[in-house]
Amino acid sequence: MRFSIRSGFGLGLVFLAAACATSGGPTIDASPDPLIAETETGRVMGVSQEETIAFKGIPFAKPPVGALRWRAPQPAESWEGVRTAADYGADCMQIPFAEDAAPLRTEPAEDCLYLNVWKPEDAAPGDDLPVLVWIYGGGWVNGGTSPAVYDGTATAEEGVIVVSFNYRLGRFGFFAHPALSAADEDDGLLGNYGYMDQVAALEWVRDNIEAFGGDPANVTIMGESAGGGSVANLMTIEAARGLFQRAVAMSAPVRMDAVTKPLSAEEEPDAEKDGLGFAQWAGIEGPDAAALDALRAFPAETVVAGTGMMTRPVAPTSGPMIDGVVLAGAGQVLRRGGQARVPVMAGAVSDDIGFGPPLDPEALFAEYPDPEAARVAYGDLVERPDALLKAVYEDRLMQEPARFLVEAQCAVGEPGYYYRYGYVPMPMRDEWAGMPHANEIPFFLNTAETKYGDELTEEDTQAADTVNAYLVNFVKSGDPNGESLPAWPACSAGGEGIMMFSNSGAAFVEDPLKARLDVTKALANAN
Repeated sequence: MRFSIRSGFGLGLVFLAAACATSGGPTIDASPDPLIAETETGRVMGVSQEETIAFKGIPFAKPPVGALRWRAPQPAESWEGVRTAADYGADCMQIPFAEDAAPLRTEPAEDCLYLNVWKPEDAAPGDDLPVLVWIYGGGWVNGGTSPAVYDGTATAEEGVIVVSFNYRLGRFGFFAHPALSAADEDDGLLGNYGYMDQVAALEWVRDNIEAFGGDPANVTIMGESAGGGSVANLMTIEAARGLFQRAVAMSAPVRMDAVTKPLSAEEEPDAEKDGLGFAQWAGIEGPDAAALDALRAFPAETVVAGTGMMTRPVAPTSGPMIDGVVLAGAGQVLRRGGQARVPVMAGAVSDDIGFGPPLDPEALFAEYPDPEAARVAYGDLVERPDALLKAVYEDRLMQEPARFLVEAQCAVGEPGYYYRYGYVPMPMRDEWAGMPHANEIPFFLNTAETKYGDELTEEDTQAADTVNAYLVNFVKSGDPNGESLPAWPACSAGGEGIMMFSNSGAAFVEDPLKARLDVTKALANAN
C-alpha cells in the first residue's frame, strides 16, 4: 500500500495563497535572480555562502499542530512573492541535552516540518546534479537539521545538491492510541508519523529538486544512528520506493524487529497501550473522540515530557512501531529480500554504543547457538565482564547489523560497501580510545572545523577529505572508489574484508571483529 502527500492522503495538491510563509520570514517581490528557485509552492531566495547557495527553512508540509497533531503530513500551503530562505526553521519538539554531539541551534517547536537545500553557486535547473539527503539521528526523540556539523556547504562544493529535513520526534512522531485508531483520519496511516514526514520530504525532493539543479532520479539517502535506522526502514517502506537510488546507513540499528512493538495487539505490549498509559498519566481516560480532542489540546510541553535521550520517562513512551502500512519490520524484510534494490554503504564506528541488561558471562554465552564458539570469539574479554558486556551489546546493536545490511544488498545483486570508522581526531586522542558514536559525522560531511575549530590538525583535515571523497563518489555513481583513494571492494562483508578508517589511514583489511560478528549473526538468526 502506497501513500503520498500529493494523492494518497486523499487531499490532492491544494495551494492556498498566503501573503507570507507559515512560520518563516516575510516575503518580498523580486526580479529573476540566481539566488531564487521556483518550487511548486512558491519562489524562495537563498543566501550565498562561500562557493554555495543555501536555502533554509522551506516548508514541505503544513505545520502539524492543532487538529493536524498525529496526522499524516498534509501538503504545504503556497505563498505569493519570494520567500526569504536564510534561516533554519525550528527543529522538532524535544528536550535537548547538553551532551549531544550535534547540539541544536534553534528553539524546538511543534511547527517544524521544514527542509534545507545547499547547491553549488553555479548550479541551475537542468544541470542534473546528484542529490544527497541527510537524515539526523537522536534515538527518534532528539535531533534536528540546525546543528553546525550537519551543514551541507562542504559537500555541495564537490558538485552535489545537499538536502536536510526535520521529522517529528518522540510522542509527536511515534504515537498510537485507540481513539486515533478509531478516528483513522488518513486511511490507515497511523502511529509512525515521523516516518511519514520522511517520505513526504523525499517526495518534495522528487518534485522540486530540479529547480535547484538537482536530478530527482539520482538521490542518495544518508543517516546516522536513528537516522541510519531510518535509512534501513525507508528501504523497506513501499511508499518510499523510487524516491532514492542509493543509501548510506551509519551505525544503523537494523535488527530491532524483536523489540519493536506492534501498533495494536490483543494480549502483548503494544503502542496503543503506551498511548493509553501516557493519556492516563496526563489525566485523560477513555478511548473515545473526547479523549483524542483532549490529547490534541495538550501543550507541547506536556506531550514531550520525559521523552529526551537523557530524560527519565514520566509515562510509557513508544518509538517506531510495526503498523503494517508504513513499517513491516526492516529486519524481516531484509532477510526475505523484499527491500529496495539500491547500492548501499554501511558501517559503524570503532567505539560504538551498546547496552542491555547485566548478565554474568556464563548466562550471556548460554544465549548463543554455540556457546563455546562465542566464548572463543570474545577471547580475553571473558575475563573483563564490563568490557565483555559492552562489546557484546555493541556487536548486537551496531556492528553486526551494519554487516547484515550490506550482506542483504549483496544477496539481491546490489553493491554493498562495508566499513568501520576508527579515526580519532587529534584533539581527542587523550580522551577517546576509539571513535565514539555519532562523532564520525563531521568527517563524513567534512564539517570537522565547526566542531574542533583551531584544534583541528592537517592530519584531521586529510582524514575528513578522504572519507568525504568516498562519500561524494558514492553519491555520484554508487561506487565510492576514486583516483588516489585506496581500493574499496564491494560485497565483501560476508568474507574477510572491511574498509577500515583508522589513525593510520584508510585500508581494506581483514575484519578484526569477524569471529565476534559471526556468532552474533548466528544468535540473531536463531531469534
